[in-house]
Amino acid sequence: MSKKSETRQKDGNESAVRERILEAAFTAFMKNGYAMTSTLEIATRARVSKRELYALVGNKQEMLAACIRQRAKRLEVPAEMPGLSDRQTLGEALSSFGARLVREISHPNVIAVFRLAIAEAVQAPEVAHALNSIGREASRAVLRKIMSEALSAGLLSGRPTELAEQFAGLLWRDLMVSMLLGVAEPPTPHETAKRAGDAAAAFLQLHPLPDGGLARKG
Repeated sequence: MSKKSETRQKDGNESAVRERILEAAFTAFMKNGYAMTSTLEIATRARVSKRELYALVGNKQEMLAACIRQRAKRLEVPAEMPGLSDRQTLGEALSSFGARLVREISHPNVIAVFRLAIAEAVQAPEVAHALNSIGREASRAVLRKIMSEALSAGLLSGRPTELAEQFAGLLWRDLMVSMLLGVAEPPTPHETAKRAGDAAAAFLQLHPLPDGGLARKG
């Protein structure tokens, strides 16, 4: 076997072991809580030594960040995202990303992470800090990007951060709190699409085309 092949095989093996460690960490965090989970338990669940665990992933806080980062990647803007040329494409972009956001965050594993952050807020505040700075920031960054492009195209007026927060409020309303309390189920695909479409329509109604803007579609 050539050195290049050996390197690829080694990298592949390490990647598989790292994935196993992160799955074990996530399972342990959900079962016992972050503060009560030891690196020894994670290593045992992942069938690795503590030395290997630290070498491939790091300490417990780094494992938590990696678990959250894995899920946050699903909210990144796709490279093929179309440009915002008019109000119609803006509405479609908001509706599309809004549906994606609700679908991903409503997943039971993600809701479990939010519940974990709330439960550990006093004993292990680093959980909430990691979720906010890594997980929630991913969706906020995408919305700010959409709003910035809309501002550059003359389709909106205002500040990207504030506009993003307004759309997020219209999108979620009280759904997140209800899911965290266990009094609401994750929305169906049809309900998700309708919620996102309604939020996009309401947002555009609240923010008409700026004076002097090009009156295009929508």
